[in-house]
Amino acid sequence: MQALPGFRDFLPQNCAARNYIFTCWREISQRYGFVEWDGPILEPTELYKKKSGAEIVDQLFNFADKGEREVAMRPELTPTLARVIAAHEREFKKPLKWFSIGRFFRHEKQQRGRLREHFQLNCDIVGESALAADIEVLALCIDLLRAFGFTEKDVVIRISDREFWTDFLRRKSVPPDRWDELLQIIDKSGRESPENTRAKLGELADPMFAILSNGGKSEKLEKLVHGLRDRGLADFVVVDVGVVRGLAYYTGIVFEVFDRARKLRAVAGGGRYDNLIAQLSDGAVSMPALGFAMGDVVLGELIRDHKGARERMQQAIAAEHKIDIYIVIAKEERRPDALAHVQQIRDRGYRVDYPLAAEKVAKQFQTAEQLGARFAILFGDEWPQVAIKDLTHAEQQLVAHGDLFTRIDSLLR
Repeated sequence: MQALPGFRDFLPQNCAARNYIFTCWREISQRYGFVEWDGPILEPTELYKKKSGAEIVDQLFNFADKGEREVAMRPELTPTLARVIAAHEREFKKPLKWFSIGRFFRHEKQQRGRLREHFQLNCDIVGESALAADIEVLALCIDLLRAFGFTEKDVVIRISDREFWTDFLRRKSVPPDRWDELLQIIDKSGRESPENTRAKLGELADPMFAILSNGGKSEKLEKLVHGLRDRGLADFVVVDVGVVRGLAYYTGIVFEVFDRARKLRAVAGGGRYDNLIAQLSDGAVSMPALGFAMGDVVLGELIRDHKGARERMQQAIAAEHKIDIYIVIAKEERRPDALAHVQQIRDRGYRVDYPLAAEKVAKQFQTAEQLGARFAILFGDEWPQVAIKDLTHAEQQLVAHGDLFTRIDSLLR
C-alpha cells in the first residue's frame, strides 16, 4: 500500500522540518501580538460555494456524511474565520489579531509546490479599516520570511491595490458586473500570451497594457511603502499593479510573495477582504478584515533551495533533537538504581535516554554522542558514587548519588 497521490508520509526528519516551520510561524506571529485559534477540518460544502461559487466543488474533497449532510474537507480557512467571527464577534475586543496553523485539502493536480494536502499559516486582522493594519500584516509577512533566513535579495513581496483597478474601470464606464471578469484577466496576464489577454480585454487592452508596462500611480500604495520604509522593511516590497489575485472577495490592498529567481509558485499571498464577513453572514455582521496565508509546501521547497535557510533549519533541528543526559549502565546489577534516577531526572524537566538492553560501555558512549547528549552519567563499579562525564570537554567527576540532582542542576541550568 502506498500513500494517495498528493498526500505525504511524515518520517521523523520530515516531522522535524515541519515542526521547525511551525515554531517559526508561531513565534513570529505571537511577537506581533497575534493569538492562536483554529476551526474544524470539515465544514458544510455550502460555506465554500457561498464564498467562491459552485465551481469550487471541483477542487474539494467533498462527500455526504452519515447524517446525509454535504460536507467538505477545508481547502482554506478564510470562510471558517468569517463564520466564526459572525457568530462570536461580540465576545472580543476589536481589532482581532488571530493566527492559525492547520491542515488543508484541495483536489487538484499535484506539481512542485502544490500537493493535495498541505499545512498553512493564516494571519488575519479583523475590525480595522486603517492602512496601518495593512502595513502591520505586510511587516509580519516580511518578518516571517526573515525568520527562515531569507533577505530582500532572496524574496520579494509584490503589492497592489484592487481599488486602483476598480477606479480605472469606473472611469472607463465599465459596468460593475464585469469588474471581476476583467480583474481576473489582469491577474492571469502574466501567465498568458499578450495576444490572448488583448483579445479578452477588447477596447480596454491598450490603456490596461500601458498601465501594466509603465506602472500605475497610487497614493495608498505609496503610503504603504513609506510605512514599511519607516520600519526598515521597504526593500522587501515592490509595487506591481499587475498583481490582482483572482479571488473576487478581495477589496483593497493585495500582495503575493515570490522568490526573486521566480523558480517557484507564490510562497504566500493575501489582502484585504472587507465585505466577506457580511457576505457569509447574510449581512448580520459587517466588519473590515485582511490577512494572508503561507503554505508549508512551497516554503519547504524554498528553504531546501537556499543554502543559508537550509543550514539554519538543519542547525535548529539538530539542537531540538539533542538530549541533556545519557545514562550509561556499566554494570547490569546497577540498572535498577540507574532507572530510578532516570525517572527522577526526567521529572526535573531534563531530556534523558538510556540503553534498553545490555550493551558494551563503548557502544553506550557512542550512542550518547550520536544523540548529542551534553553529559553522560555512568552507573558502575563506583556505586554509591556515579561518574558524570562532560561529553563536550571530556571531563569527568565522581559524585555521591545523593548529590546527583544538585550537581545536574548546577551543570545544566
